[in-house]
Amino acid sequence: MPYLIDGHNLIPKLGLHLDDPNDEMELARILQDFARVRRQQVEVYFDGAPPGQAGMRKLGTVRAHFIRLGQTADAAIHTRLTSMGKAAKNWTVISSDREVQSSAKIHQAQFISSEEFVKLLRTALSTSTQTSADEKPMSARELEEWLHLFGGKE
Repeated sequence: MPYLIDGHNLIPKLGLHLDDPNDEMELARILQDFARVRRQQVEVYFDGAPPGQAGMRKLGTVRAHFIRLGQTADAAIHTRLTSMGKAAKNWTVISSDREVQSSAKIHQAQFISSEEFVKLLRTALSTSTQTSADEKPMSARELEEWLHLFGGKE
C-alpha cells in the first residue's frame, strides 16, 4: 500500500531535528531506502517552503512536496486525498496529527501514527540487510549504533 507522509510530523519521531537545515533531505533518504525495500510508492509533504522553493520534486523514488509558506502540509495532504477520490482507500497516511488522521478517515484511507511508522520503518530496514555466505548479519546493537550515527536514534 502506498504512503502519504506528513514529513515534519515524522522528523522528530526519528530523532532528527526540525531546526537542522538538512532534516528534510535526511528524511527523504531514509524514505528512499524504505520505498526500495518495501517496493512501495512514497509521497512526503513538508510545509514552510520559502518563496521560489515550493513545489514537487522527485528525490529518487520518493515524491517530495514542498508546500509554500502560508499553507500547510495538512491541507496539501487533504487536497491530495480528495483528488484521489475512491482510490484514496488504497493509501496509508502517516501522521500523529489528529487533523491529518481525520482527513484520512473521511477519505477512507488507512492511517497510522508517526510513532508506529517509525517501528515499521526500522523493522523494514533492519530485515533488508542482505547477507551472503561470507557476511555476518548486522546485530541489533550495530543497527542502533548506525541509526544513532546517522540521526535515526529516538
